[in-house]
Amino acid sequence: MDRAIIRTIILATGIALAGLLAGNGLARGRAADRYVTVKGVTEREARADLAIWPLHVTGSDNDLTVAHAKLTKSIAGVRQFLARHNIDTLQAELTGFSVTDASANQYSGDRAPTRYVIRQTMLIRSAHPEQVLAASQQIGELAATGVVISSGNGGEFGGSGSGPTFVFSGLNKLKPSMIAEATAHAREAAEQFARDSHSQLAGIRQANQGVFEILPRDQAQGITEESQIAKVVRVVSTVEYFLKN
Repeated sequence: MDRAIIRTIILATGIALAGLLAGNGLARGRAADRYVTVKGVTEREARADLAIWPLHVTGSDNDLTVAHAKLTKSIAGVRQFLARHNIDTLQAELTGFSVTDASANQYSGDRAPTRYVIRQTMLIRSAHPEQVLAASQQIGELAATGVVISSGNGGEFGGSGSGPTFVFSGLNKLKPSMIAEATAHAREAAEQFARDSHSQLAGIRQANQGVFEILPRDQAQGITEESQIAKVVRVVSTVEYFLKN
């Protein structure tokens, strides 16, 4: 056989084999790129186990000594009020003491009716949120005894409204079981997709356990998570599974 013909046959065979191998490699590459992204959601109801309640007490008078005496009397009245509602005041912390002298305000155009205003905050921390909630609903009793007070955190302790802030501190205990449940839900969704697409699940391509959220159980406008004892813990896990034929 002519050598030129042999060379041509060898060259053609090599090109054909190279094309076949390249085609198989491309097919494998495309198969490896086939995956599905699914999300698994799980929620649990939880109840706050800590209440933080700042009570802002005020005493005012034109005499500084008298103003301070009024403040001291009001703080004692607050302690009595809390005791009547079975709230332990031994852990109460007095903070934020301030004195305002109206006559020292050079930018005030009008003379203030009272010269001295003394403010102090009594911070209540309680492991009995239900008792704190019940007491906060009766805070008006203090006005009847002459105690000048405001209830709430004003953002200082992480909340956004008036009244106590209710905290759930048991999140770490829920995390393992909730992550496992959310991941199982994600796999169920992936298996359903694989059946619908006549495929099979392979290994995990990528996984993200998601961020835990603590939400108010009763979600409505103006209701914050911090103001409710009853809460919902939620997590969304995102998992990518490879698919195979």
